[in-house]
Amino acid sequence: MTEPCIDAEYATFTTNTEEISSVAKMCDWLEVSRSGFYEWRSRPLSATTRRREDLKLLITKSFEDSDGTYGYRRVHADLAAWGVACGPELVRDLMRELDLQACQPRPWRHSLTENDGRAGPIPDLVNRNFTADAPGKKMVGDITYISTWEGWVFLATVIDCRTKAVTGWAMDDNYKTPLIEAAIEMAARNHPLSEDAIFHSDRGSNYTSEQFARTLDRLGIRQSVGRTGICYEVSRRRESHPPPLSEPCVNLATHTAPIVEPVGNAPCFQ
Repeated sequence: MTEPCIDAEYATFTTNTEEISSVAKMCDWLEVSRSGFYEWRSRPLSATTRRREDLKLLITKSFEDSDGTYGYRRVHADLAAWGVACGPELVRDLMRELDLQACQPRPWRHSLTENDGRAGPIPDLVNRNFTADAPGKKMVGDITYISTWEGWVFLATVIDCRTKAVTGWAMDDNYKTPLIEAAIEMAARNHPLSEDAIFHSDRGSNYTSEQFARTLDRLGIRQSVGRTGICYEVSRRRESHPPPLSEPCVNLATHTAPIVEPVGNAPCFQ
């Protein structure tokens, strides 16, 4: 006798129904075997599912980098510029799943909403001047991403404006706040900073979060953020991303996402 096929709707019903405590009873109702149900539940994600999850990460990053102003067409254009092949309809479907909706333009008015992480707005202490008269006085940071055989890896860097060296870095399979905290902590740990040191970044939700603000306060670093959509600033913050990837101890051909640790010291960055 051929066993009925177990689909996602049946399995979701089985796992989410609170009124019935017995898996055996639910499997009887759905006319599937318990072994078949457990096999379905423990089955690894398909390649299609993994790809959709990878795309969701990049879609979220593009959307947040635009301060929530990008619709699916502009997000799709970002992905295309990053070399990610997918259709605009797929981007729209995934944005719906993520509940990402572009904000509509409104007339300017005074807002009482402040940036995350501070009681008041975070100032721009750099004012597009990315030079410094001594190391450890002015730093900039940003996040980029790397495609590996097992998914996307995100790289956060801290660059000294005087030496143009990468003084701090961290990698992980996500770009949450601990990633950028690890990078700035490495910079503070391995390189002397001046008493009035400045860290400058974009207005991404992680960089303006309360958690990251507390980390900078603890390290004695003043926070600075630039204006949204200034391409010159973006190019300066990202100008030193390629060198770390060319170091001999970073081998992307053998790197896999699950083994990435967000905090660590590699010999080539000492």
